[in-house]
Amino acid sequence: MAVPMKHGGMKIWKIIFYVVLSGITTGVGAFFGAIVGSISQEIIGLCLSFAAGAMLYIVSR
Repeated sequence: MAVPMKHGGMKIWKIIFYVVLSGITTGVGAFFGAIVGSISQEIIGLCLSFAAGAMLYIVSR
């Protein structure tokens, strides 16, 4: 995630801030994902596809 930001000309402190912020929200999302994902396999697939789309959006932005 940091490499595209670095190549885009973003300052290093901003990159570190966004990477840490992303890591914190990833941990919170994993906690809730474990709770919701235990419901069914379809929910797990839906959550993973949403996460993949969100990361593609972040990287391509």
